[in-house]
Amino acid sequence: MEFDHAGIATDDLEGVADLYGGLFDAPLAHEEEFDGLRVAFLDPGESYLELLEPLPDADGAIPRYLDDHGPGIHHLALRTDDLTAALETAREAGVELVDEEPRPGAWGHDVAFLHPGSTGGVLVEFVEH
Repeated sequence: MEFDHAGIATDDLEGVADLYGGLFDAPLAHEEEFDGLRVAFLDPGESYLELLEPLPDADGAIPRYLDDHGPGIHHLALRTDDLTAALETAREAGVELVDEEPRPGAWGHDVAFLHPGSTGGVLVEFVEH
């Protein structure tokens, strides 16, 4: 596995994209609306910064995260070539899964999340390109 991206919850996608773009020389690699969110991937090289901004009146994990914690790192994502095998390895290690099976994610990738209660307080995402 390799580090793929850090998912960052924000209520100001454009402002954060401009800041990180200049600060980290991270141009916009991809942008879409997905699952009630504006999602932008910035490319500082080798991996991505994924910015997640709820659309107006959206409900879900990111709006709740922003309400509870404010803007910041929401999750860390690791790239795998075999998402099903990665989930099985986590399951065998006794890790609680948020997603028992892969599901569609942003940018057309398949994803699955591991519960932070089993991963040292960090929400971990597996992503298969």
